[in-house]
Amino acid sequence: IPFATNLCLLSNFTFILQFKMIHEKSCGAIIFRRNKEIKYLLLHYESQSKVKEGHWDYAKGHVEKEETEFDTIKRETEEETGIKDIKVIKDFKEKISYFFKRGKDTVSKEVIFCLVETKTEAVKLSFEHKGYKWLSYEDALKQLTHKNAKDILIKANKFINK
Repeated sequence: IPFATNLCLLSNFTFILQFKMIHEKSCGAIIFRRNKEIKYLLLHYESQSKVKEGHWDYAKGHVEKEETEFDTIKRETEEETGIKDIKVIKDFKEKISYFFKRGKDTVSKEVIFCLVETKTEAVKLSFEHKGYKWLSYEDALKQLTHKNAKDILIKANKFINK
């Protein structure tokens, strides 16, 4: 739900600061498959910021009206990867929060991640991505761009191997 705050400071000069904060919620999937070893699916996102080469992360997207978190995870997994055969591990759930700028607005973002197991290796990428990789835990940890994504992978890997 967007909200706006206005601050006026009056003295010899008049200053007006307009601040708009937008709140968004997304859900994502840490997709893995078991073969001889566990492999994690990472997606290469197109650049939407200063990072020209884009970033590596998990499948994720906005929660739509009337959707549960699990509905969003299933929908986003299929839309972004083409993978339909999934099992959401509901006992693993992690949340990250962060801020970013979109034009003049500040966005407060919350993302809920769950573990998702699949037997499917073939991936059909959406237009949002320019690549993907199935990687071992160690390689996925190196490939992920953001620290919060790496922290979630560490927790997810411990959960799977407990």
